[in-house]
Amino acid sequence: MEKAYFAHPTAVVDEPVEIGEGTKIWHFTHVNSGARIGRNCNIGQNVFIDSGATLGNNIKVQNNVSIYSGVILEDDVFCGPSMVFTNVFNPRSFISRKKEFRKTLVGKGATIGANSTIVCGNTIGQYAFIGASSVVTKDVPDYALVYGNPGKVKGWVCQCAVEIAFRSGRAKCQACGKKYSKNRTGVTLV
Repeated sequence: MEKAYFAHPTAVVDEPVEIGEGTKIWHFTHVNSGARIGRNCNIGQNVFIDSGATLGNNIKVQNNVSIYSGVILEDDVFCGPSMVFTNVFNPRSFISRKKEFRKTLVGKGATIGANSTIVCGNTIGQYAFIGASSVVTKDVPDYALVYGNPGKVKGWVCQCAVEIAFRSGRAKCQACGKKYSKNRTGVTLV
């Protein structure tokens, strides 16, 4: 039976896995059995996707990324080159902590920049934008622009990834025209 996805001949895909139609898996990538990958994803070279990792639809994972058990990427997430997910908060090589893995959720449409580190147990909100080389140590709100070490909210971004500025709790994207409101509970699309 012909597969509905493409895997480069150097990729290793351990069965059983769920991989959606139109997904492409490139050079030297390893997908462990039990991983779930949605439709129309593009998985770059030298990527590792562990058992228990879940990737939604239309995900782009650039080169040299490991996605461990307990990481959930919702639809339309972008993972930049060499960014890092962790799964144990306080690792020691001589202490097994596999029962202590912490889940990490990356919301729909979020972008994680190159060389960033996402410490396990945190949630990155929908359409958030994590700048290159940032270290995320706590939850990130929807539409937040976060960068630095440790990562801090430095502003807000539209769904199209253009920075937006709020005046009196309202913002309009200069690029696409989407409108947003902001209050103490967060930012929402109007």
